[in-house]
Amino acid sequence: MTAPFLPARHRTSAGFTLVELMIVVAIIGILAAIALPSYNRYVRESRRIDGQSALHQLALAQEKYRSTNATYASSVTALGIGSQSPDGHYTLSVSTASATGFSATATAKTPSQQADTGCTSLTLTVSSGVMTTGPAGCWRK
Repeated sequence: MTAPFLPARHRTSAGFTLVELMIVVAIIGILAAIALPSYNRYVRESRRIDGQSALHQLALAQEKYRSTNATYASSVTALGIGSQSPDGHYTLSVSTASATGFSATATAKTPSQQADTGCTSLTLTVSSGVMTTGPAGCWRK
């Protein structure tokens, strides 16, 4: 035998109300508004490694070049490496070169990296065998 039909006042509703759903959507929006800027900052900081590794590769290429020449190379093309970082976020250049040292720069190329305040230009300088990097807050040790 089947259960008799229950009147409308005795039925239980299943699911969520519109107000409950709107509260959940508002909470998700607030969390996203807080988390997104932090996420973007961490992405920019992690992409700095692209420029840093490119500068280290350039330094290795400079040492190789110096082993067969009397001076360091004055351009990236003379080293036979590309003028972009491996992931393409930075452009490489050699600003000074002599028999005892060189200075190289990785400049932010992509819009996301250009928003990396204070770290849009990474430098690596070798002078008489001593390597220095800058800006100080942009390089991890």
